[in-house]
Amino acid sequence: MTVVYLTIDTEYAFRLPGGTGPGTRAENFARSIACDTPKGSVGIFHQMDLLEANGLKGIFFVDPMPALLWGVEAIADIVAPIVSRGHDVQLHCHTEWLEYDRDGRLAGGRTGRNLADFALEDQYRILGWARDTLVAAGAPAPVAFRAGNYGANDDTLLALARLGIGYDSSYSPALAGSGDCAIALGADTLSPVLHGGVVEVPVACIQSFGGRLRHGQVTALSLREMRAVIRHACAEGRAGVTLVSHSFELLSRDRRRINRLVARRFHDICRELGALEGVSSGTYADDPPGVAAQASRWSPLPHAPLRGAARIAEQVLSNTLYSRGLGTGARSAALMASLFVA
Repeated sequence: MTVVYLTIDTEYAFRLPGGTGPGTRAENFARSIACDTPKGSVGIFHQMDLLEANGLKGIFFVDPMPALLWGVEAIADIVAPIVSRGHDVQLHCHTEWLEYDRDGRLAGGRTGRNLADFALEDQYRILGWARDTLVAAGAPAPVAFRAGNYGANDDTLLALARLGIGYDSSYSPALAGSGDCAIALGADTLSPVLHGGVVEVPVACIQSFGGRLRHGQVTALSLREMRAVIRHACAEGRAGVTLVSHSFELLSRDRRRINRLVARRFHDICRELGALEGVSSGTYADDPPGVAAQASRWSPLPHAPLRGAARIAEQVLSNTLYSRGLGTGARSAALMASLFVA
């Protein structure tokens, strides 16, 4: 049985699209968590509906850092419905919110985009406060973590180990050495591995054009590619696969309209996961990933040019429809064309 960890980074926006700050808590919750639109809501409540309809459990990595601005109640409003519906709440952290740490108790008044921008002791204090705040909001004590922007380093793992958090999922082989994540692992690390005192659980990846890797996020892979990466993992005998989404990922870039292409993709992957033989959904609370002895034999899903080209075509349509301003006629034409892209 291969366990699919369907993880959803759940977070208020530090800066709402189209604005200069986070706006009011109510507006931010509506656009980042519930994801309300005139055509319906596609945030965490909708995502839980789809998971439950297919017999699946989700892992919601919840960021408690906005409590620096709005108090723990802002986090409790997220945690309570997830816990009450039996899904998994784990720890997430975006350090941009340290701008609202008015007395500098967490990092001495310093701010930064990523946890990796801070020294070990700063990270330990930040993560300790974040963990305690998440628990105060009603979550069970977290056993797993993912850094905002994947922006962790080896000090992050040392801090997590000191705090008794035994799993991290901040590492994406497809993003190794290319940006925010500074965990000292190679792009060939495709399976859970002991590193820095914790079990590092990499995000799934596939081979793409030019030998590059592409990470396993719902907006980054097509349905065909997600289906293929799960089947590939089953064929290799892997114990688990980690996929990533976000609370707001089924919205347009401005977070005001439903992105029909991505929303359909999330709906379909939930439906397929619920039906695939040899596959189950898992959580860190009930089915934590293990370190596999045979991991050296594992490989990324090989590149398939036609499958990759179909994904690029779908992304072009998605960007055209949901990232740029279009007139009604152009949007309609693009939407009709999207129906023929698998």
